[in-house]
Amino acid sequence: MTRTALRICPLCEATCGLTVTVDGDRITAARGDRDDVFSKGFVCPKGASFGELDADPDRLTRPLVRRDGVLTEATWDEAFAAVQAGLRPVVEAHGPDAVAVVLGNPNVHTVAGALYPPVLLAGLRSRSVFTASTVDQMPKHVSSGLLYGDPLAIPVPDLDRTDHLLIIGANPMDSNGSLCTAPDFPGRIRALRRRGGRLTVIDPRRTRTAKLADEHLAIRPGTDALLLFAMVHVLFEEGLVDLGERAAHVVQADEVERLAAGFTPEAVAGPCDLP
Repeated sequence: MTRTALRICPLCEATCGLTVTVDGDRITAARGDRDDVFSKGFVCPKGASFGELDADPDRLTRPLVRRDGVLTEATWDEAFAAVQAGLRPVVEAHGPDAVAVVLGNPNVHTVAGALYPPVLLAGLRSRSVFTASTVDQMPKHVSSGLLYGDPLAIPVPDLDRTDHLLIIGANPMDSNGSLCTAPDFPGRIRALRRRGGRLTVIDPRRTRTAKLADEHLAIRPGTDALLLFAMVHVLFEEGLVDLGERAAHVVQADEVERLAAGFTPEAVAGPCDLP
């Protein structure tokens, strides 16, 4: 029996709408949902290949245990016994940090992935944890944690109503954006340009996004913090800081002003290699 199901693509945080054709228990087709109010029919190659991914013959559907050097299918009880036999001696002999954990991107997009890794990590007590986030967006988690008290409280830019988009070190024309929850990021950038908005890109590289920008600042690698602090300096120096109703939620703004005092545009121009 063939049926059509409307779903949200689970493969990244853009949350594009999918129209999925299902025959029995197999996905036979996947395309963008044109009626989705957010993604409006857009789907990237990952979402379009959802059926092939689901039916991939190399996809693991049962645990594998290595026996005599060969991975063979096993029961869950056998798999957990193998984990215990392998991990416990290492932890007892060398401490919990001797066990490294590598977590891939899909953990973020499933309920099980959010529930079970923290339990495993709490049991291991290992600090040797590496994730897709470690090499992707960890600075965003750190800054959100320091600013808002929760590393997952990540602000989402209102791309559809902004007048001036400043992009630092990102190339959404190729990456399709990250942590912006924005289906068809390239389309949204083009829409910004069509309505007369301004795009500024700060990046040492001349990327596809930089080529599209109204202004591309080819900053010296590693000096972003100096440029940003100079921007903070100018905001205070020219009286442009107006916290308004947010004043009740912001502390130590005067300390930020004091710290930024020495970072004038003239002082950072040389290190940043920007006039």
